[in-house]
Amino acid sequence: MHQISVLALPEVVLFDLAIPLEVFGSQPHRYTTTVCAAAPGPVPGTGGVPVHAGRGLTSLAEADTVIVPGFDPRDVPAREVLTALHDAAERGARMVSICTGAFALAPTGLLDQRSATTHWYYTEELSQRYPRIQVDPNVLYIDHDDIATSAGMAAGIDLCLHLVRRDHGADAATDIARRMVVPPHRRGGQAQLLDRPLPPSGDTLAETCAWAREHLDQRLTVADLARHAGYAPRTFARHFRAQTGTTPLRWLTAQRIHQARRLLEHTDRTVADIARSVGLGTAANLRTQLARDAHTSPNAYRRTFQESHREPHYNDGGAR
Repeated sequence: MHQISVLALPEVVLFDLAIPLEVFGSQPHRYTTTVCAAAPGPVPGTGGVPVHAGRGLTSLAEADTVIVPGFDPRDVPAREVLTALHDAAERGARMVSICTGAFALAPTGLLDQRSATTHWYYTEELSQRYPRIQVDPNVLYIDHDDIATSAGMAAGIDLCLHLVRRDHGADAATDIARRMVVPPHRRGGQAQLLDRPLPPSGDTLAETCAWAREHLDQRLTVADLARHAGYAPRTFARHFRAQTGTTPLRWLTAQRIHQARRLLEHTDRTVADIARSVGLGTAANLRTQLARDAHTSPNAYRRTFQESHREPHYNDGGAR
């Protein structure tokens, strides 16, 4: 079982703390989650609400993934906390920060010479205090496999869902996102604008979207989608953008990539065959689209997830 330790520092941001508990805690057959602190007991939280930490820093020594939620003020944690974080990383634990949690990882040196992010409001402060870190204020999250950081608030949800997707595939992450009523996948490098992925259930556009997903292997145009929905193309495109935040063709491309990911995760079909079956045409186009979407190649993506399915618990203490 993959053990996740969530480190609550004084004045922990309650929203940030709740994110990993909700995302990973909804998968008790895959993850165990523990809230820990410098010492077991109450930890001050934002808004004057205390949090109870069931474990002390020994929890970090046992964790496969350590997550540090945001905290405010962003003072340097106690030396024993920094040592425990550094030791966990040295042992092979995956280190994760949400929002201003990066201010706890930064003084350990774990982020030195790496790109990292935090809430946009604090990126300049992080950069000035820790000039060895390549702070990127324009992304939702950054994942280096062994260390990952996220921007503020909802970007922490995006990062945690990304980690579930990395560990167990797109279906597992999508199931959690559906329960939480959030988008199943936002790329780490995209802007912090939230696009609704589907029109409301029962709407004629939702029916058209479902129909389109069943016919991804065909060449679909805006006119085809509009005809199915019973609209003129321009009217359909206007309604579609209003309800989803994106254009019909961009949505179609995203659906094709999503289906290609699933086939790469769960089948041994060739890249060319998958490209044809999802409507991307050629293996070269699939490679281009996946590189843009996930910064990887089809074969590398397949290896990552199929190896994850073969060794889902990371018994060596790592999370590679």
